[in-house]
Amino acid sequence: MKTIAIIDDDIHIGNMLEELLQQEGYATLRAYSGTEALFLLSRNEPDLILLDLMLPGLNGEEVLPHIQDIPVMIVSAKMDMTNKVNLLLNGACDYVTKPFDTGELLARIKIHLRPVRTNKKQLCAGDLVLDLNMHEVSVNHVSVKLTKTEYAILKILMQNANQVISKNTILDSISMDTPDCTDSSLKQHVSNLRKKLREVNGTDYIEAVWGIGFRFIV
Repeated sequence: MKTIAIIDDDIHIGNMLEELLQQEGYATLRAYSGTEALFLLSRNEPDLILLDLMLPGLNGEEVLPHIQDIPVMIVSAKMDMTNKVNLLLNGACDYVTKPFDTGELLARIKIHLRPVRTNKKQLCAGDLVLDLNMHEVSVNHVSVKLTKTEYAILKILMQNANQVISKNTILDSISMDTPDCTDSSLKQHVSNLRKKLREVNGTDYIEAVWGIGFRFIV
């Protein structure tokens, strides 16, 4: 059973989230302030965290840097785009604005709790397989011919599945192998990659996150 920590000082919203998640088969943990959240996380390791920003004591922005290796979804009434961008670049895996649709929230939670299967030879996400030794990609056992740049982009995105990866991070990660990829050409390379993958089974594995970068969706 997956465990989700709800960090929100609004008792009504927290109770609603707890009931909703438990109905979906998740175990839940609760914290009502930033300080209490850090105490909770020092003794528990949930599979995912729903983090409000406007908390008493330490706020959500101050709590976020203390959380390592656990997906954090920001759930906040703050709608400032710059704030969203900064949080996504500094560790949050997603940002949901209050008031939210419960169906969408549950869908996003399921996405972030579905990791890419990985071993020394392959990265796998559903029917998509990236062979790390052969440098080949297939969907539904159909080989997909990618350029060196497209392969490098797909690899870094799959290695960080469900996380928003900034354009600069992608460029820095692939620069040694693909010097032809620049800030101005990255968007076109990703567009070509998405099209090639989508043509096989109609699935769009890569999401463009406006103003930030891209995310591989499992």
